[in-house]
Amino acid sequence: MKKFLVISVLFIVSVFLFSRCYMLNRYIYTDAELEEHYQNLAVKPCYKDCQFLQRQTHYAVLSKSDTLPLLVMIHGAPGAWYGYMNLTDDSTLQKHFKIIAIDRLGYGKSGYGKEELSVQVQALAVKNIIDKENTHHKKVYLLGRSYGAPIAAWLAINYPQNVEKLMMVSPVIDPDKEKFYWFSDIGNSSLVQWALPDLLNVATKEKFSHQKEMKLMVSQWKRLYVPTYVITGDDDMIADTANYSFAKRHIVNCPAVFMKLKHTGHVVTKEQPEIVKQLLLDNTCCQQISEFIDKDLPSEITYHGFSPAIDKTLTAGKIPNADSQGNPADSHKQ
Repeated sequence: MKKFLVISVLFIVSVFLFSRCYMLNRYIYTDAELEEHYQNLAVKPCYKDCQFLQRQTHYAVLSKSDTLPLLVMIHGAPGAWYGYMNLTDDSTLQKHFKIIAIDRLGYGKSGYGKEELSVQVQALAVKNIIDKENTHHKKVYLLGRSYGAPIAAWLAINYPQNVEKLMMVSPVIDPDKEKFYWFSDIGNSSLVQWALPDLLNVATKEKFSHQKEMKLMVSQWKRLYVPTYVITGDDDMIADTANYSFAKRHIVNCPAVFMKLKHTGHVVTKEQPEIVKQLLLDNTCCQQISEFIDKDLPSEITYHGFSPAIDKTLTAGKIPNADSQGNPADSHKQ
């Protein structure tokens, strides 16, 4: 019996250690791996740190010019700045934006492992970076994914004069639809947290406080006046798709586009990067969206605040026709 218990304990510890190594390898890039990735790329990240409330916020800047408007990317939970790497490395976005990709408080090199559960504090830490980097005082483009979406929205709600566009991708914003799993409580126990990497423990703590944070924001959505894009995947298995309906009900006082993409999961920025890219570059409030959305697969698209000329059945994945210099032949300039 004693031998069986010892073997069982060793097995459990081995599983946890394997899980820890697997998760670290999946979610975390080492400095050496990042250096290798950017070795032959023309635009390399410039790493910076910013102090906020006696905490350090780490971020990467990728751009071809300091005079361009800021595009600020805020990741979910868990995550790091390089979770947006396919977009930060995009030469077209680099040509149009000074890209700022942030390690949120508690992740990456922003106090790794020390959680910050307040959406407001997370948002103000991002604003601190914006104030430092927006040297030409142009309106900012905000992109937030998953748990990063309400952080971006908080900034847009409270500083609308500084924001050009808000894009929320797979937002988790409905306080009544926070998605818990059978293992959620297990992951919140101290024994299991001991064996898991810190980024997952921070994400778990955020998850158990997120519902309360979103309840605080319910009354604030009516004060969102910035042009807003909400994009979700119809096959999202992480965030409840009811968040999409919540957004349509509560975001009512600004020009807004709501897109639910078929055959797309939670990480829309990786599964449908061209859609995200074109919407960031769009300056027509999607009035010509049919020119860069493929029609082969249906997507639900809803608007308010304007009357776009658009086909009713659209989908993701198609790029506009380009000229010989690689520029689109329509008004959606890359």
